[in-house]
Order: sequence, then structure tokens, then C-alpha cells
Amino acid sequence: MEYLLQVKIGALIGLLLLTLLFGFIPAKVKWFRDTNGTEAHRTVLSLISCFAGGVFLAACLLDIVPDYLSDISAEMDAQKLETSFPLPEFIMAAGFFTVLILEKMVLSFRQSRGAHHGERAPLLSENGHSHSVAVTAPDLENSGHHVHVDFQAHSPFRSFMLFLSLSLHSVFEGLAIGLQSTDSKVMEICIAILVHKSIIVFSLSVKLVQSAVQPIWIAAYIGVFALMSPLGIGIGISVMEAQLAASALIQAILEGLAAGTFIYITFMEILPHELNSAGNQVLKVFFILLGFTIMAALTFLG
Repeated sequence: MEYLLQVKIGALIGLLLLTLLFGFIPAKVKWFRDTNGTEAHRTVLSLISCFAGGVFLAACLLDIVPDYLSDISAEMDAQKLETSFPLPEFIMAAGFFTVLILEKMVLSFRQSRGAHHGERAPLLSENGHSHSVAVTAPDLENSGHHVHVDFQAHSPFRSFMLFLSLSLHSVFEGLAIGLQSTDSKVMEICIAILVHKSIIVFSLSVKLVQSAVQPIWIAAYIGVFALMSPLGIGIGISVMEAQLAASALIQAILEGLAAGTFIYITFMEILPHELNSAGNQVLKVFFILLGFTIMAALTFLG
């Protein structure tokens, strides 16, 4: 077996094991699952959630979207596709509206089946109390202020879409490793992805734990997510070994749909949920900035 292939297989195994390790820390440690603790405990969980929100915001604006725009522009140039229509942005919008339409269809179906009250109840009420402050409709009407309340925050559907968009991106990250032709470049990209994905999977696991997703499904999500980058590496190795021409345009389009999905989850679910709940607003913004800054620094260091 040639040395380059050995390095790629080592990267595959390393990504798998490290992702599983960091993903199962929030899922297995009881402290993260306890939503009926003290006020200080709920505050810390909220700040961790804000940190995760900053991580996802940076991943969206500094990683996923730029990668997609670079790939789609290069492929459009290669295919000599010239148009005044903003096609790359339109593909992202298609991903955004796909998730929006699917979510509203699911909610509409549940309401038509008599689940309207259950969908608007706190999703963590079965095993504990939500760390969010419940606000009733009369309270809002009498307050005299316009308040946006995210009743569907941390819903299983949104958690699944977050998992799906991150998983698609992870496949493309792994594909980037598998398609490299030098061992030094493989190591550089692998180290960057290891650090990046460890933070991402930890944040994803925190979000899944805070949702109504059953523990067995959390384990399944983390397990499948951990397999995505190795899957991409395997696909890249196969393409390199078989000397096949990769369908780069299709890959770029899928990246765009995944980017649009990620934009929706970041700006319509993760950030509004914490910023619209009462208490520690300045501290929450600080932890969002902290998560964003750490990811921005990692991106800058490359």
C-alpha cells in the first residue's frame, strides 16, 4: 500500500474516532441533559447554547458559504456558464426555502391531526423543564411590546435538518481530503478539519440534547455524522484510484443546497431561541461572539 493511501486511511480513522468522542460527551454526561437544575445550571446551559450558536454562525458565514461560492464559481467558469442571473445565490435560496416549506408542511400536518397544542408546548416538558421562559398569549397582548417567541425552538425537525446540512458539508470536507495528491496536503487539511469538526460536533450534540430527540436517535445522529467525513474520504480515494472525473458541478449544487439549509437553521432557529429568551442578554451576546471568534481564528490560521 502506497504511503499517500496510508495517510488518507489514517485520516479517515482519526476523523471517525475524534468525532465520536466529542459528539458523545454532551450526549452521555448527565449534566448536559439535566434541564431541571438550579438557576445557575440553566444559565450555564444557555451560555453553552449561545457559544454553539456563535460556532454555527461562523461555520455558516466563514466556512460553508464561502466554500460553496468558490466551488460553484470555479465550476461555472470551467463549464463556461455565463449569466447575469445570480445563480449561486439562487441555489442557496432554494435550500433555504426547501427547509422552510418542509417545516411548515410538517407543522401544518401535525396541527391538522390535533397536535397544535403539543407542538407549542415546551418540547422538554416530558423529562424536565425547559430552561426558556414560557410566555402566554395574554401576557404578550397585555405587555404593549412586540415580542417574538420561538415556540418551535429545538424541535426534532429542525434538529434533523441541522444534522442533515452538517452531514452533507462533512461529506464534502472528507472528499477534499480524499482527492488530494500529496501527503503533506492531506495532513494539513485533515488537522484543520479535525479541530473544526470537534467543535462542530460538540455543538451539534448540545443542540440535539436540548431538543425533544430521543437518546437513541441522538446516538444515531452522532454516529452517522461521524461517518460522513470518512465517507467523503472513501469516495475521494475511490475516484483517485479509479481515475474517474468527479461530477464537480453536481457537488457544487449540493453544497449550495446544504448552505441554504444551514443559513435557515442558524438564523431561524439557533440564534433566535437564545436571544429571545429573557435574562443575561449581554452575556449571551458575549458567548455568541466567543464561539464566532474561536471559529474565525481557526479559519484565519487555516
